[in-house]
Amino acid sequence: MKKLMIAMIATASVATAFAGSAQAQTNAGRGYVGAAAVSAKNTTLDAHKADGKLFGGYQFDERLGVEAGWTNHHKTDFAGANGLRGSTEGYGTYVAAKYTVPVNEQVSAYGKLGISHSERKLSNNLGQRFKDDDTGGYGGVGVEYKLNQNVALMAEYERYGKSKAYGAKPDVWSVGLKYGF
Repeated sequence: MKKLMIAMIATASVATAFAGSAQAQTNAGRGYVGAAAVSAKNTTLDAHKADGKLFGGYQFDERLGVEAGWTNHHKTDFAGANGLRGSTEGYGTYVAAKYTVPVNEQVSAYGKLGISHSERKLSNNLGQRFKDDDTGGYGGVGVEYKLNQNVALMAEYERYGKSKAYGAKPDVWSVGLKYGF
């Protein structure tokens, strides 16, 4: 147990020293938070639905960062043939490495690669309840337009794991606002 604690402390010390020297060299290390409107096709309704997303991250330097986020797929009611009624709902979360390529002083493009967890639920008036969750790969690509030093507009496409049998598909489009601090 002592060896494990010593190894953890040593690893944390090295990581802190590395992060500090990387920030001192680039002077670009900064955190950010954001919110976005998202659209994903609901397979049960065969229609797109707007929802919301919250995210935050840390940019180690001009190019490399890490981001985590949560996308909510609010409750959506449906009506089917023969009086079948019900609802679907769900969410998706992710943690990803982010690589940014500046295009000019205001515009940059980025890619994200990581892991996601998503969950979908379906219930109907026949008393049936279904739940599907998966943990899998996550990927995203996007563009960002800086309005000023702290605020940026962003637009992106994300993929949260595997295809779903009901509820929101794993393909999500979003447009939002990001605030750096």
